Amino acid sequence: MLSQTLLIDADDTLWENNIYFERAIARFISFLNHHEFSPEQVREVLNGVERECIVKHGYGLISFAHALVDTFERLSVEPVTPELHAQIHSFAHTIADQPLEHLPEVPETLRYLRERHRLILMTKGAIAEQTRKVERSGLKEYFAAIEIVSEKDAATYSSMVEKYELAHGATWMVGNSPKSDINPALAAGFHAVLVPHGDTWILEHEELNQAPPGQKLLIVGRFAELRDHF
Repeated sequence: MLSQTLLIDADDTLWENNIYFERAIARFISFLNHHEFSPEQVREVLNGVERECIVKHGYGLISFAHALVDTFERLSVEPVTPELHAQIHSFAHTIADQPLEHLPEVPETLRYLRERHRLILMTKGAIAEQTRKVERSGLKEYFAAIEIVSEKDAATYSSMVEKYELAHGATWMVGNSPKSDINPALAAGFHAVLVPHGDTWILEHEELNQAPPGQKLLIVGRFAELRDHF
């Protein structure tokens, strides 16, 4: 294959991320211990509040902490005292303390791909938060550039074309999220590779679009399989 540009997602594509949020949410729901709402109903409320907080605060731990507090305020009969506020925030803070865990064979695969193609890391979220993850990952050396964006939509992908002189027919977006990685990249005219993750964030779930004529969509079982295609 001729040299391509691979835009590669970070969270839940290169390293584990959402599993830590799921554990924090489980602790929060247990702590709330609602007597009328089931855990599933509490989660539905939290999902809606998270959507609202993303609009206000963007993605990341700060937004997540706001969502937990707001959900508690909506569902609890107790007022949120400073002590409760600190306890709820601690569920979010524990995520930042988690060690960064690569998904299987990620460094080896990036090393292989870097020798053949131009790799650009493209992740969304709070700049400081995502920058820390990239630094902690030890994977920065494999990428020609790092892009941290506030949202991954078709307009964002299109803005990369001029910045990096991308050729649509030779550019692929690689990631685990249909909503943020695959569908908008296809809409922007790129090819795409879906690397499914069993714990992809529920707000990233979306029906996978088909590739338009002249574009390609690959689905692989794990990140290391990119070596078979690139």
